[in-house]
Amino acid sequence: MNQKITYELPNGITLEIKREDLLHPFVSGNKFRKLKYNVLQAKAENQSVLLTFGGAFSNHIAAVAYAGKEQGFETIGIIRGDELRDKISENPTLSFAQECGMRFEFVTREAYRHKTDAAFIAQLQAQFGSFYLVPEGGTNDLAVKGCEEILTELDADFDFICSAVGTGGTISGLINSALPHQKILGFPALKGDFLQNEIRKFVTNKNWELITDYHFGGYGKVTDELIDWINSFFLQTQIPIDPIYTGKMVFGVMDLIQRNYFPPKSKILMIHTGGLQGIAGMNAKLRNNNKPILVQ
Repeated sequence: MNQKITYELPNGITLEIKREDLLHPFVSGNKFRKLKYNVLQAKAENQSVLLTFGGAFSNHIAAVAYAGKEQGFETIGIIRGDELRDKISENPTLSFAQECGMRFEFVTREAYRHKTDAAFIAQLQAQFGSFYLVPEGGTNDLAVKGCEEILTELDADFDFICSAVGTGGTISGLINSALPHQKILGFPALKGDFLQNEIRKFVTNKNWELITDYHFGGYGKVTDELIDWINSFFLQTQIPIDPIYTGKMVFGVMDLIQRNYFPPKSKILMIHTGGLQGIAGMNAKLRNNNKPILVQ
C-alpha cells in the first residue's frame, strides 16, 4: 500500500511511501521479499535448516528466525562479536530470535570477515551438518527476484523510486523492475563505494544512482538531529521509520526536495523497507548514552 506524505512540498512535487513494513508483523519489508524465494528453494532442496549471518541488532537475523519458525525450519545464526555470547537477554533482537528457536554461534569480528570463504563455510558444514545458506542481509539472485516484485503496475506514474541500501539486493530488484522513464535513487546506510560493484552483479540497467550524503557517519550511526527529525516525521505522519535504513533515506529525500534536486512536478515514491524491530535496540543504546530516543 502506498501512503501519501501530506507535507507542503515545493514546485508541485508529490511524495508517497510504499508501506512494505506492513507486509508481515515479523518478517517485514525487504526481508519478506528477500526470503520468499530462498525459503521456497530450501524446501525444493529438502533442507531442514536455514543458516545465516548477522550483527547484534540485525533485522535479517530476526526475520530469518521467525520465518524459520513459521515455515518449519531449524535456524542457526552466525553472530558477529563473541562478546555477545553472555548478553542475549540484554539484546531485543537476539532475545527475539532465540525465542523463535534460533541457535547462535558467536564468532570474533576477525573470523566473521571470512563468512563468504569456502573454508569457513566448510567448517560450518562440518560443525552443523547440511543447511541452506542465506547470505548476510539476505542478498543473492533469489532475493533480487523477490525484490523485483516490490513495484507494481500501480506505481507506473512515479518518476523517482527511492530506497535505502544495505547489501544492495533491494535496490537491484527495483532497478530491474523499474519502467524506462523511472530513475532509482539509493541511499546507502554504509560509508564507501563498494556498493556500486555489488549492485552491478545483479543489474545491467543504467537507471540508478547512489546518493551517499546521508549515512550520518556510517552503518548504525545516528545523530541527535536524525533522531529528532524521525520523531517529528512520525508525529506528523504516524508512519514509524527506523534510524538505520528508512529514516536516513526519508531524511535524504526531504532534504533533496528542499535543495531543488528533483524537477518540478516530480512524482516520488519512497520504499519503506521495514526494520522497525531495530528501534528497541537503538533506543537502549541511546538511553545508555543519555541521548534522545525514538518515540515510536
